[in-house]
Order: sequence, then structure tokens, then C-alpha cells
Amino acid sequence: MDILITGGAGFIGGNLAESFISDGHSVTVLDSLEPFYDTRLKQHTIDICEQRAVEGDGSYHFVEGDVRDLELVTDLVDDVDYVYHQAAQAGVRPSVKNPRRYDDINVDGTLNVLDAARDSDIERVVLASSSSVYGRPEYLPYDESHPTMPISPYGASKLAAERYTCAYSEVYDLPAVALRYFTVYGPRMRPNMAISNFVSRCLNGKPPVVYGDGMQTRDFTFIDDVVDANARLLSKDAADGEVLNIGSTDSIEILTLAEEIRDQLAPEQDIVFEDQYEADAEHTHADSSKASELLGYDPSRTIRDGVSEFIDWYRANRNWYEPLVLEE
Repeated sequence: MDILITGGAGFIGGNLAESFISDGHSVTVLDSLEPFYDTRLKQHTIDICEQRAVEGDGSYHFVEGDVRDLELVTDLVDDVDYVYHQAAQAGVRPSVKNPRRYDDINVDGTLNVLDAARDSDIERVVLASSSSVYGRPEYLPYDESHPTMPISPYGASKLAAERYTCAYSEVYDLPAVALRYFTVYGPRMRPNMAISNFVSRCLNGKPPVVYGDGMQTRDFTFIDDVVDANARLLSKDAADGEVLNIGSTDSIEILTLAEEIRDQLAPEQDIVFEDQYEADAEHTHADSSKASELLGYDPSRTIRDGVSEFIDWYRANRNWYEPLVLEE
């Protein structure tokens, strides 16, 4: 298959690219190399994908560019069978300071992808959405019927993107699926995430920092499970026009997570508390039964198993990954 991955040098997009190349597919990546976090991590991902292409039957082509460039997006979409639209301006907290940037990239950029796809013979568009679309929970776990009332500009932009995706699927008969990810983590994860920060601080003799009282809960989803859910959409059309939660079906309090990482790596350290950030969600917990029914999705890692696996990976890659985390 010929596959385009927008944002394909990022954490999730890069893991998708690596997996698809290893499976023998022809992968084109479009990424602006936006320095939201250290771009050396993106370059490392590009290097890994290039090496996978050399070693196996798949191919890899990297294009530096922006999803806001309609002409470029149209040219790339015309040459592929599937589009995995991962490109977005990430970050709940920064979106509070600059909401128009999130609308520009996450909404208008998505419209460019959708416009290009509806005028082509594309097999499927898969949009990366987010649990941030839900906002404050009326009940947990969230199922896809839960009201969507995002409390951050980031969440609002992702909701607009997925609503456009489903509307294009309905009006233009465009095969498209929106996947609502729940806090994805694992090898090569963004340096500025809670798990990577907890691990790096403990390994470097510093106390983990928890924002708020730590009673917030998160459904953390291991990257391999997210890749698996996306890969299933290469062969399954049962979810076309749908929105699906992709979570672990598990959740944990942030304080408990910090304590468990601390107890593994630096039991002598205290936990440090700082003020909670504006627009941070209090709780997330996914009901992924719809994805299970339509795709056969079955998450493989509990948060505790996944964190242990990440710690092992971190130690093995500490020489190049840790400096990126410590510089955040």
C-alpha cells in the first residue's frame, strides 16, 4: 500500500511510519519539523524509518512541509491509497495562550487534507483526534456518546477537525475514521510528558513534580496499541464515518503513577507539588468497546506494564534521549 502520514516525524506518526515500512508498505511522511519539542527527536525518528526502509521491503520518503499548504497536500494525497492525518499543533496548555494557531493548523490543515482526499480515489482517511474533546466528565468511562464540551482551545480544535472528518464522510462519501487517543506514551514519546519527566527526574536524583493534588486520573495508552488500532484500518471498513475511542480501558491517579515510578527508581525522593495548570482535564478514562467491536481492538498493556517497558527502553536509550528530556 502507498500511505501518507502527515505529522509522520512526531511520536505517534513516527511509530506508525516505522511499523508500516516494516510491514512492506510504501510510506510518505509530511512534517513541518515544528519545534514544539526538540527536533532532534524527530530527526532520530526519520533516521530510524530510513534504516527500516533499507533493511526491509518497504520504502520511505520524507517531505518537509506544512498541512496548511493545500497545493503540496493535494499533490501528496493524489499519489497514495491511505492518509493517516496525525499532523496537529499539540499541547493543551499552550493552546490557552494562542488559540488561533490551533485553529489554523488543526482545523484548516485538516480541511486541506479532506479537500484533497475527496477529489481523489483515496481508500481511507484516518484522523488523529483526542480525548480532550470530552472536557469535564458527566460519567466515566467516556463512551463515544458522551457529550463533547472541550475546556481548552486545543480540545475545541480537535473536535472541529473530527466533526469535519465525519461530515465529509457523510456528504462526500469519503471513507474516513476519527480515532480519539487517550494520552499515548511509550518509546520516543514527547519529552515534556508526565511519564518521561517522572522517569528522568528520578533517574537524575530529582523529585517528581505533580501539578495539583495528584488526584487527577488518566487513561494512558501504550504506543504499540495505538499503532495496532491504526493498522487495522488498512483492511477494515466497518468504522468508516465513525469516531472511536482508543484507550487502555485502565486509569491511574497521577500521584499514584508518580509514586510508583519513584518507588522503582528513587525511593528516597519526596514528591513535589506545584499549581495545576489551567485547562488540564481532571479525569480521562476510555470505554474502547466500540473499537473492539468494529476493529477487534484489544489493548495489550496495562499502565503498570507499559511504564515498566518504557523505563527499560529509557535506560537502554538514555545516552541520546535523556538530554532532550532534561532540556525541556
